Amino acid sequence: MKKEPSKLTLGLALFILGLLLSVGQLAEKSQYKTVTFANEPVEIKGLSETDGVDDLPKRVIIPELSINLEVKKAEIVNGFWEVFSEGSAWGSGSGLPGKPGNQVIFAHAREGLFLPLKDVAVGMAIYVLTDDKWYGYKVKEIKEVYPDQIEVISPTEDETLTLYTCSGFQDSKRLIVVAKRS
Repeated sequence: MKKEPSKLTLGLALFILGLLLSVGQLAEKSQYKTVTFANEPVEIKGLSETDGVDDLPKRVIIPELSINLEVKKAEIVNGFWEVFSEGSAWGSGSGLPGKPGNQVIFAHAREGLFLPLKDVAVGMAIYVLTDDKWYGYKVKEIKEVYPDQIEVISPTEDETLTLYTCSGFQDSKRLIVVAKRS
């Protein structure tokens, strides 16, 4: 007569199986480049410096998420935009408020910066202020991409605002929020 496995043996076997599956998933994920936003500037291709422009974004506000950040100009350094530890940045060479093109504003996914973007929803209002005007946008699209999918910051024919921050396991992905003038 065969002895039935005890509940403890069965539970232990299921625990070990779950552990093995988890380790396998972590190993699979680690094949991807997992660097943090803090150590990786935003790579840009096909854009050039914007000099002598007066209508640069100075502040980005998303009332529903309590985001109200200063926007600094991020210069292009060796093919990458500078990344600041405090505040948000507008990528030099990207579009400008009120004009056709893709203006890119980015910040770390940290408390007091773009961390609340994880709760953004289509239809939310975003405001960009310059020295003498404010521009209203509505969120049209939210997506996650890998850092090498830089087409999300490519120039556009129409006026577009793209917000860019880290997301995913160990910041391995980027959260992209695309908004259009309202």
